[in-house]
Amino acid sequence: QVQLVESGGGLVQPGGSLRLSCAASGTIFSVYVMGWYRQSPGKQRELVATITSGGSTNYADSVKGRFSISRDNAKNTVYLQMNSLKPEDTAVYYCNTGIGIPRYSWGQGTQVTVSS
Repeated sequence: QVQLVESGGGLVQPGGSLRLSCAASGTIFSVYVMGWYRQSPGKQRELVATITSGGSTNYADSVKGRFSISRDNAKNTVYLQMNSLKPEDTAVYYCNTGIGIPRYSWGQGTQVTVSS
């Protein structure tokens, strides 16, 4: 049974930073492209960043230059460093595989709220 556990969210002022973590268990984590997704109330879940097993990254235009995805295959963990946060970044953030249909059941996510 694969489990994805996201953490690191919180309340931050506009312009602030947060670092999210996603720990995966029960899977050969290192072989997969992993991604961070987010979902705001009333909106569909969107993919914001992906990282290959070799470390190549890709970002949605809305976060490019502000967010940075990384991974530690030895720890089965993927990270999302979020800088220069904006109110429109407010969402629940999730991780999962990053190509095609997400492979695993969704975790509980971590809430990010950007507000003054």
